[in-house]
Amino acid sequence: MTTIPFEPNRFRSTAAYYTRYRVPYPDALIERIADRAKLRPGGRLLDLGCGPGQLGIAFARLTGAEVIGLDPEPEMLAAAAEDARQANVAITLRQGSSYDLEPDLGRLHMTVMGRSFHWMDRTATLEALDRLIEPGGSVVLFHDRHISSTPDWRSVVNQLAETYSPEKNADRERRRSPDWIPHEAVLMRSPFCDLERIGVLRERELDIDDIVGRAYSTSVTSPQALGDRAEDFEAALRAELLRLAPEGRLTEIVEVNGLIAFRG
Repeated sequence: MTTIPFEPNRFRSTAAYYTRYRVPYPDALIERIADRAKLRPGGRLLDLGCGPGQLGIAFARLTGAEVIGLDPEPEMLAAAAEDARQANVAITLRQGSSYDLEPDLGRLHMTVMGRSFHWMDRTATLEALDRLIEPGGSVVLFHDRHISSTPDWRSVVNQLAETYSPEKNADRERRRSPDWIPHEAVLMRSPFCDLERIGVLRERELDIDDIVGRAYSTSVTSPQALGDRAEDFEAALRAELLRLAPEGRLTEIVEVNGLIAFRG
């Protein structure tokens, strides 16, 4: 099975853009997932690959869960600590990755991952989580699925990523190849093979700064990935977006969903 090589610094330089420009996880979705997964106040939750802690902070705020956030990037953990402080919630943050799922994390009721499972050795991660998650617990993969963009600004971003960041773009293309096994199939071959999905759809209005910030929040076109090409990338992106939308107004329709995986 294809596994993308582990790079602990893959998301360095993205924290400043991540929370502000990524598609947010609606509170309604968090609450529905928590209810279905029977996450109660005080239940222990691991936000694996937490980044700036969007999921963990939301679960702590909305459900009273005891949250641990685990991420390899110190910049992300610093952002998560500040965002948790502003949200007035307490979460425990640790530097580490899916390769650090040790017993000292304690028993968990739920592990959530926001757009991060594809960076892991997925089979090994699920085997490790099977040893940590209590009976009746679950793994939940959060994702956003593009429905439409008007005008088609996503194609512009993707084309420029191929031009200005070909090495990192190749990693993304690997997940679109015939050799890539979908998450659902990986889960069905694991102990967590009883699957269901809960999703909500949202239409969002964006401006050109939002699209540029979204691009900088990804590993493919982060400031670090672009290096000395970042200025040219941004200039080209802004020019193309202005050509598509001279008034600077763009929209997207997305489905934000959680794939809940219980033990079979």
